[in-house]
Amino acid sequence: MPLLEISNVNTFRASAHVLRDIALNVNDREVVCLVGRNGAGKTTTIESIMGLLPVKSGTVRFQDRDITALPAHQRARLGIGYSPEDAGIFPDLTVAENLMISEWLVAEKAKSAGETAIADTEARIYSVFPEVRGLTGRRGLNLSGGQKKMVAISRAMALLPSLLLLDEAFEGLAPVVVNRFRDAVNKIKDFGISILIAESNVVTASAVADRLYAIDRGEIIFEGKPEEALNNAEVMRTLRG
Repeated sequence: MPLLEISNVNTFRASAHVLRDIALNVNDREVVCLVGRNGAGKTTTIESIMGLLPVKSGTVRFQDRDITALPAHQRARLGIGYSPEDAGIFPDLTVAENLMISEWLVAEKAKSAGETAIADTEARIYSVFPEVRGLTGRRGLNLSGGQKKMVAISRAMALLPSLLLLDEAFEGLAPVVVNRFRDAVNKIKDFGISILIAESNVVTASAVADRLYAIDRGEIIFEGKPEEALNNAEVMRTLRG
């Protein structure tokens, strides 16, 4: 049974029909990338899964539970972490306070998991992004773009998730920082956390993904191994425009 499964999902933005019968799944301990050009429907897919956009029809299932109608904060409490494209860091809060928001949201879950689990989560965050430890007293508005993305992913990890949704995690980063984030994705996967990444660059996605979905004009046009996508001339032509 997939950890996440979305079936025949249709989503609108105002009057625009963006997603058209989208279907995809993420299995336990798997990294899946959803690749496509800007405007193809990647962010709409992520926001539909997170509950930030209402699904017109179709179903979203997480851990074999229908969560299609659940509000976003309840999905977060179930174990879905989310790092948005713009990082979504609260500019007037410190990094520590940004992380505390997630800790407060899952306080009851953390209490039942015990102090060891909480300490383990903090250790995991700092093992993935040791830079964040030195930023805890800095306000969000004083972070660089790469630092904001690190904090956003760390904040999502503080939810004790079994699934992370990362929207354009590599966008706008220098090549050396992209490599740093690739390593981070692999470390997170090693902790047993599944990851769904929306990504525009198919080569970058192929470096971290176990499987790829390609989306164009709100429809899935490919599903398979990264190397299969890279060797598919029609898919590559569509993704590159």
